[in-house]
Amino acid sequence: QVQPVESGGGVVQVGGSLRLSCAASGRTLLNYAMGWFRQAPGKERELVSAISRSGGVTFYADSVKGRFTISRDNVKSTVYLQMNSLKPEDTAVYYCAARLTFGTGLYFLNSDDYPYWGQGTQVTVSS
Repeated sequence: QVQPVESGGGVVQVGGSLRLSCAASGRTLLNYAMGWFRQAPGKERELVSAISRSGGVTFYADSVKGRFTISRDNVKSTVYLQMNSLKPEDTAVYYCAARLTFGTGLYFLNSDDYPYWGQGTQVTVSS
């Protein structure tokens, strides 16, 4: 089991950028497909982006495609979400999630696919 921990959230202006990080201290994420979810007040949790265990295959929600980039550094065992051109509707708590897998080129789209979750980090985009 792993306990993902997110960092990098904060308050930014419209059009600004943030980079979120997700890591599991003392443990490798090499065998985990990863996802970033977000939940805004009064709304359901939604998938933002996902990445396969090797980093070779990625997914983006239409709402963030072209603005956000998911990546991973398996040496540092860290997954990133680079968020550019931020909009007020991006305001949410962002969660990192992990799923153990030995498959290749796989990512997962549903909350129920991920057994392990971070505590969340707040992203606020001010207009």
